Amino acid sequence: MPRSTRTRPALRATALLGGLLLAVLCALLTVPAPSDAASPGWLCRPGQAPDPCREPLDTTVVAPDGSTTVVPGKPDDGAPVDCFYVYPTVSNQLGPSASGEADPEVQGIARFQAQRFSEQCRVFAPLYRQGTVPGIFLGGFTDATRELAYGDVLAAWKAYLRDDNHGRGVVLIGHSQGTGILRRLIREQIDGDPAMRARLVSAVLLGGNVLVKRGQDRGGDFANTPLCRRDDQTGCVIAYSTFDEDPPTDTRFGRPPTTTDRLTGLPPRSDVEVACTNPASLAENRRSTFETLIPTAPFPAGLIGAGAIATFGGLPPQPGTPWVRTADRYAGRCATANGARVLKIDTATGSRDLLAFPDPGWGLHLVDANIALGDLQRLVARQTAAYLRPPAAGRPAGRPRVALRTGSRTGRDARGRRCAAGPVVVRIAGADRRLVARADVRVDRRVVDRRRRSPFTARIAASRLRAGRTHRIDALVTLADGRTRRVAATVRTCPR
Repeated sequence: MPRSTRTRPALRATALLGGLLLAVLCALLTVPAPSDAASPGWLCRPGQAPDPCREPLDTTVVAPDGSTTVVPGKPDDGAPVDCFYVYPTVSNQLGPSASGEADPEVQGIARFQAQRFSEQCRVFAPLYRQGTVPGIFLGGFTDATRELAYGDVLAAWKAYLRDDNHGRGVVLIGHSQGTGILRRLIREQIDGDPAMRARLVSAVLLGGNVLVKRGQDRGGDFANTPLCRRDDQTGCVIAYSTFDEDPPTDTRFGRPPTTTDRLTGLPPRSDVEVACTNPASLAENRRSTFETLIPTAPFPAGLIGAGAIATFGGLPPQPGTPWVRTADRYAGRCATANGARVLKIDTATGSRDLLAFPDPGWGLHLVDANIALGDLQRLVARQTAAYLRPPAAGRPAGRPRVALRTGSRTGRDARGRRCAAGPVVVRIAGADRRLVARADVRVDRRVVDRRRRSPFTARIAASRLRAGRTHRIDALVTLADGRTRRVAATVRTCPR
């Protein structure tokens, strides 16, 4: 990868022109499948061949002084958790939606972004009929485009849970369009379900404007799933978009959308901001040097391939291993720049200058995953260890902090005491109420209701309560992590 002598603006203009020409050529030469094609299958799945997510991972590490070390690596067939990867916009097919086939660029992006995680997890990556690269530049994504893509991924997710998960922890990984799809998947399928949240090791959602309430770690896209703020935190989200210059006013990343979100179709909100978590320093957000990893095989031809060459300033070196960490070093931290919240990086002296592609508004979008891929791998490994770690020897996991609350229309009995004059509403309250997976409600030791979904609120009809009596109402509450607690209250009913 020889150092370029051209100026930064000249390189950017040349890369943009060449990339657009390649994109047009690819679009003209590619014929899409009919839009009503059967739902696609899997790009990566254990036991499938070929599988671009499961290939040799030997890596040449180039020190700043030019010396090299080869670090062996291979997929872990016995990985204790799974990864569910949704790839970004890479299809060169003509038209708004791709056919959902494993085209070269789809396989290429899996190698660039997901393959390394096979050291930490079994990787599942569904094929899906995504919005295409030409579609972005010819009008963007429509509701129909988004629904087709999301429907394929949702079907794959449900199939994975049914056939492959078997209660294992799972890491969600997405970039760009893939992040947009996973934002919706978490919101609709995971965030409101304590049992499903308990399976979430973490979610790596890059280059896709994950939203949180301003100044908070949740409350935007997700009510219950927070941002990751510790290396050993689980059930949380890692998110950022990478820039090495202040984002321009018209940037696509780092600012909440002011119109309908192009990735999710959601309306704009004024109380949110874009999330940023520093993958090399979650807790303190210190300026840190990232472990940048890239495959040595070039990305397949097309706009994304041209963009990768332009961003890195040339083709990758060929040290004889499938992966390389070049002598170039990049460091950064999450920062607000020109009103955008991004992972702001700078280049070490003597290292290759990275270029925004296809224009400054995209920043270093094409390398969001690779710029800190080694750091992301380590985070997933630490989160997996924390997820699997049992309670310390001799120390209980802790008593669930839940309580039972009852309510009813009130009356007075013959002695002037307050009593329930109608149906009784029972709800689970307390600090751990969001972790509840089920609640079995009893009246005088008889089960009257079984709740399996949030909110855990039951309505006991007056016909189940004898008039003028005091009843014990209790609930056996089970948390998603398996802990249980029985909570109770007494209710006096009014005479009829």
